[in-house]
Amino acid sequence: MPSIVSYRKYIDAEITRTLRLPDDPATRQAQGTELATLANGLTYVSLPDGAVLPMSQPPEIAASIAPVALTDALRAELKAASPHVQLINERVRQRIAQRYSLPDEIKMLRTAPSAESTAYNAYVEECRDWGRAQKAALGL
Repeated sequence: MPSIVSYRKYIDAEITRTLRLPDDPATRQAQGTELATLANGLTYVSLPDGAVLPMSQPPEIAASIAPVALTDALRAELKAASPHVQLINERVRQRIAQRYSLPDEIKMLRTAPSAESTAYNAYVEECRDWGRAQKAALGL
């Protein structure tokens, strides 16, 4: 399961210091996703399962780095603020719209229960399950 850490970005007139993420040994790409910076001033980052932050972090932010115990309230706040979650939600809507237009969806409400509405509901749940899996991959 992914883990989430928080830290306080350092920004002045000349420089911004952010979290150094671990590199994937196979791809040499940074592992981790910045979820959002909340009103409390903390930036939250999702790290994939097993990823460990490098010990060498910018001194301006090192003392602020902390693991996050995700409460329901914090999870909801991160989901509301995260552009990644917003994109996942939009992709779920797009997947549904590829198969069902808005008038088709309204029709399903009027014709339920029927074989057609059952198929619609199953497809929508499949799309929503995909979205939930994507959010779970972010630790949300």
